[in-house]
Amino acid sequence: MNSGTYDAVVIGGGMSGLTAAITLCDAGKTVAVVSKGDPVCCLSTGCIDILNSADNPLQGISALPSGHPYGFVGQDAIIEAHERFIKIGAEWKIPYIGAIHESRQIVTPLGTRKTTCLIPKTMEYAAYDESDYIHIVSFKGLKDFYPSYIITRHGNAGHSVFDAAVPSTIGIAERFEDERFRETFAEWIIKQNIPEGKIALPAVLGIRSSLSIYEELSRRTERTFFEIPTLPPSLPGIRLFNCLKKALLARGGRLYWGNEIASIEKLGASIEGVTLKNPGRVARVQGKAFILATGSFVSGGLFARMDSVHETVFDLPVSYPEKRSIWFKETFFSTGHQIEKAGVEIDSSFRPLDGPFENLFVCGSIIARSEVMKYGCGHGMAIATGYAAARSCEGFIT
Repeated sequence: MNSGTYDAVVIGGGMSGLTAAITLCDAGKTVAVVSKGDPVCCLSTGCIDILNSADNPLQGISALPSGHPYGFVGQDAIIEAHERFIKIGAEWKIPYIGAIHESRQIVTPLGTRKTTCLIPKTMEYAAYDESDYIHIVSFKGLKDFYPSYIITRHGNAGHSVFDAAVPSTIGIAERFEDERFRETFAEWIIKQNIPEGKIALPAVLGIRSSLSIYEELSRRTERTFFEIPTLPPSLPGIRLFNCLKKALLARGGRLYWGNEIASIEKLGASIEGVTLKNPGRVARVQGKAFILATGSFVSGGLFARMDSVHETVFDLPVSYPEKRSIWFKETFFSTGHQIEKAGVEIDSSFRPLDGPFENLFVCGSIIARSEVMKYGCGHGMAIATGYAAARSCEGFIT
């Protein structure tokens, strides 16, 4: 049996889990992250939504209902967590633009506006006035990107199509990693004689080198560009995930990737380790403390049965509306479904309330009353609670 022993073991490799793991590594702790696969953040826009319902997210957080996870973090820690995130992005050349006290808008692939907060630099110029000219560049055969929708919603716009010889976002992004392809694309842009204004294109400017590709393209053409995130798979989401994963590995963190948990080893009120499903030799991961960061229903951290909701790793108590008849609104795509309140209740140290384990901490959207869709707080809350849970865990280990 393969075995590893760490100060902390984080269960879940999404935004909150990787934030918690990096925070603990920076505190000098040995850390392992156990994840069954690539997280939901790979499907995201790559932007950091802190609180979409307010022009000033920090002020809006203070008005959230009692019991929302942000309330357990506190404003100072929220600020510090996001400042650290911005530094990590800059460290790995995925710089983020904006401030957590000011909401911003980006364009969606359907031409609508989305309110967010911190955005990748490649989307820096996504905000524009109705009178501004916008030129949309699309790619032959590319699906999940709809220039006609964008042009319909913004009348002062034009459109050109480039043939990259591949029809997928990831394939085009890989082509942009090649210098000769970039040179050809830049020359094509210049020959289009596009009127003065911004040039928008789907988020395909590279997978590993997006910043340098973006800057090179702007320099070669002397034009202002911005990326529009596509429907999943999302390159900005993948870049964000890769950035955090590289930051963790560079700090000495260990990844157990693609492994589901087979069993939990307990001793009294403590978790001693987890055994991982493995087609080869069984792997056992031990820790002094554990952080649960498996997300909500979409990520598999919570599972709904006909009349109950269960936490899938440690079988912790879950808070949820008892009557299934009120779980959902009549319109599925509306926000504010009562089932969004489901999750694990926590105390001020991010331990689960009424849970049997003293060395277990919780972060991310698995926390009760997160209501991520309603408040538009997904990545922001993940970063804040991941940071706060790690700080509490650090104090316990010490």
